[in-house]
Amino acid sequence: MSQPIISTPIRRTRFTGPIYLPGQDGYDERRKPVLPIHDPKPAMIVEASGAADVRAAVIAAREHDLPFGVQATGHGLVRPSDGGLLVRTSGMATVLVDPDRRVARAGPGARWQDVIAAAEPFGLAPLSGTSPSVGVAGYTLGGGHGWLARQYGFAADSLLRAEIVTADGAIATVSRDKHPNLFWALRGGSGNFGVVTALEFRLYPAAEVYAGVTYYPIEAAADTLAGYREWTATAPDEISTAVLVRRMPESSPEPLRGKKVLAIRGLSTLDPAATERVLAPLRAKAGTPIADTWTVTSYAAGSVGGTPPKVFELLRTLPDQVIDVLTTAVADDVAPTVEVRHWGGAMARPAADAGPVGARDAEFSVTVDARPAGLPEVVAEHATGGAFLNFLADPSRVQSAYTRENYRRLTHVKRVYDPDNFFHLNHNIAPR
Repeated sequence: MSQPIISTPIRRTRFTGPIYLPGQDGYDERRKPVLPIHDPKPAMIVEASGAADVRAAVIAAREHDLPFGVQATGHGLVRPSDGGLLVRTSGMATVLVDPDRRVARAGPGARWQDVIAAAEPFGLAPLSGTSPSVGVAGYTLGGGHGWLARQYGFAADSLLRAEIVTADGAIATVSRDKHPNLFWALRGGSGNFGVVTALEFRLYPAAEVYAGVTYYPIEAAADTLAGYREWTATAPDEISTAVLVRRMPESSPEPLRGKKVLAIRGLSTLDPAATERVLAPLRAKAGTPIADTWTVTSYAAGSVGGTPPKVFELLRTLPDQVIDVLTTAVADDVAPTVEVRHWGGAMARPAADAGPVGARDAEFSVTVDARPAGLPEVVAEHATGGAFLNFLADPSRVQSAYTRENYRRLTHVKRVYDPDNFFHLNHNIAPR
């Protein structure tokens, strides 16, 4: 498509950070997200060095009627910023930790690996996800769920304060006491209400964790998943687990190379002996291990990974029909990996003033890294219909990530702070 002409005053005088136009060195490198779902072609890219640059970009885009997009680490791009002004905040990556208050302050370009490294010397950890390279801002504003979520809730629940540039170009600090409606909406409403230029959030004691993966013969997969359904009913919040059925890559070490296996993976903040007592009934269902990597480790080294979601659904229970279709998919070589993960815990017990993060009623998620014929339909038949916003590939299903009441309230907050829907290249919530 043709690109709009960017006027010389915008190009030369408004920003302290560098700008990139089509055809210039660095433009192609900076326009693309990490995941090649989109191939965005903005008319202009601004590398913001601070909130003032973000404010200038918002004002310039409004004055020249340009679509406006934001990209930090590049993971969360939902809609391409074709023909528009794209602000990159990756350079705003400062992380500061206050160990006495157990609070971190991070710029919008910070990644979880930056926060983890800054918090670790104090025996603290953030509510990061399965990948340390994911950006803090998009993850948190979209809800954010990781291996400590059952114990401490969604990352959005731990947000204390944010600095934001709103659709009219104002710079505001929001918290429970300042602009409380906007603060409520930010904690799960994603990038619909402005560009966050700093976040403050709680950290938690996690000097050491007990984490790993145990691999078993695949023959016990169906019985173990059925047992998992019962075992999770009494699992303590300090233990987060997932059960996988997968075909191991040929690059795996022996004795796992190329084998189809059952795996139990997880992370616990309990001591090893207490964790093993809790896991014992589930391990007994699975049989004799082929390999076991569970060990005491730092939180930074304790992430046990996740499964890339080609199919992702949330369930309140785990019916036999779902167990059957999942185990058959791997056994018949139509899906490399299926994962059933346990949620609930603190995620399902929000504070009275918690933000609009949805799907708090989900006990399980089902993730499949392929879309074999028939499987998505069977799983969806038993799903809640809800979604975690950060895993929502289809922007048209945004409403499914919220309760009806919260979505209605979000549209009203949107009308107050962004009545023209200036921020729409996202998981969009339209104003009402």
